[in-house]
Amino acid sequence: MGFLVSLLVLSFLIFFHELGHFLAARMFGVKVEVFSIGFGKKLFSFSSSKTEYRLSLIPLGGYVKMKGQNDANPAEVNTESDGYGSKTPLQRIIILLAGPFFNLALAAIIYFGLALGGIDTLTARVGEISPNSAASTVDLKKGDKILSINGEEIRYWHEISEKIQKAGASQISMTIARDGKIATLHLKPLIVETKNIFGENTKRYMIGIAPLGESVKVYYNPIEAASLAVEKTYQSAKFIAMGIEKLITGVLSLNNVGGVISIMQATNDATHSGFVTLLLLTALISVNLGVINLLPIPALDGGHIIFNLYEMVFKKMPSEAVFTKLTLAGWAVLLWLMLLGLYNDLNRITGGF
Repeated sequence: MGFLVSLLVLSFLIFFHELGHFLAARMFGVKVEVFSIGFGKKLFSFSSSKTEYRLSLIPLGGYVKMKGQNDANPAEVNTESDGYGSKTPLQRIIILLAGPFFNLALAAIIYFGLALGGIDTLTARVGEISPNSAASTVDLKKGDKILSINGEEIRYWHEISEKIQKAGASQISMTIARDGKIATLHLKPLIVETKNIFGENTKRYMIGIAPLGESVKVYYNPIEAASLAVEKTYQSAKFIAMGIEKLITGVLSLNNVGGVISIMQATNDATHSGFVTLLLLTALISVNLGVINLLPIPALDGGHIIFNLYEMVFKKMPSEAVFTKLTLAGWAVLLWLMLLGLYNDLNRITGGF
């Protein structure tokens, strides 16, 4: 069941990406010859409005074949009125951006729906207190509820860290509730060396408390939900872009690169963890697809956008030889990344055997 859900999620995300290209191409009058979910042998197809819609054997991708666009022969150009090559560079860039944009929009829609339905959020109740920490020097106990820091209201746990980082090394005033009584404590955060999610050493101001683990469901009105959805989508895209940067600069090992198997495993695990978890993972994968497709690799949307920007600036396309060589190099990079991801996935599954 989990495997089937994984395939459905991947296929839907690919469909939505290609739908963006399809609708943008149609908007500018470009004929879309083929809209395929999957690669390889055609399993099923039908034609409508001069477009052949296909379901192909290998469900690990998909594509929109526009008239005059041929990745196998990138120098091929069709200047007929309904051909991709007849459009201005700006129009082509919009068509190329539409796929990644649809992936980001889909993630935002998912976050928006989850926010309207309510999100489980940790309350500001104190759990364990670390010894030799700033919190251990004052009368703070497990179960206390933090009401405010430096006069600013605290409703949920994530707000505590935000206020502490804002205060820095300065002494903070913390108002707490315990057994129906209100008290104000004064303490000074300590700077602690820790590791961030990428394994880099970093320093943060901490007072040494952990959450009690109590959560409440927080509901958002449509305006709040829309704002949260945009913020979550932006933060997810930023996190993925930072991860790619860390891989390129060598901060993260290439062993961290995963492939389709990793995605399938994660989706399968999320399926068993509940529908909300599956939706959150789907949103994250959708953002991932959007960001990766914007990389300036010639075989991806981002690479084609670079070519069109070149044409906009210099009023001419790159030479056929350069265009072809860069595109083939792009496909080589993508193939290497796919094989690397597959190798790492198999290595993890077999324990390095």
